[in-house]
Order: sequence, then C-alpha cells, then structure tokens
Amino acid sequence: MRGMGNMQGMMKKMQKMQKEMMEAQEALNAEQFEGTAGGGMVKVIVSGQREVVEVNLDESVVDPEDIEMLQDLIVIATNEALKKVEEKTNSTMGKFTQGLNLPF
Repeated sequence: MRGMGNMQGMMKKMQKMQKEMMEAQEALNAEQFEGTAGGGMVKVIVSGQREVVEVNLDESVVDPEDIEMLQDLIVIATNEALKKVEEKTNSTMGKFTQGLNLPF
C-alpha cells in the first residue's frame, strides 16, 4: 500500500503544478509587449497571446513616396514585440518543464 501514498502525493503535486502553470499562462496572456523601430517612430504592441493590439506611427515616418520603408519598420517592430513575448513565455513556462526531458 505504500506505493499508493506515493502516487497520491505525486498526483497532488501534478495538480498543483498544473494550476500554477495555468495561472502563469493567464498572467502572460494579460501582459503586453512593445516592439519599436526607426528610433521609436514605429511602435507595435502585442499581447501575450501574440495578437497585435496597437500600432503607433509618428507622423514623420509616414512618407507617401516611401511606403516600403514604413512597411519594413512595422515588420521590424512587430517581430521585436513577438520575440519579447517568446522570450517571456520561455522564461515563465520553462520553469515548469525543467528536468522533465519533454520532446519539442
């Protein structure tokens, strides 16, 4: 019967870890991440769920003669914000999977 006690203890630990993971994911999803380009003239805000929430453009970066530059700046700022989300996700959620040797 000793093995059952260990199993129950392990199940309780797993349930606790699952709850903590869900709480961490919810907090991460509620966070917002900012990416910038062009010295801050283009700002993109992305949620922890990787959704673009806001795009802010300084008037000086809007040049009808050079739309390609503006497009490039938006892409750069968006990718920077998404990279920040990924880094935060890895650091936040990675602590739950350390040592578990899970395949990715």
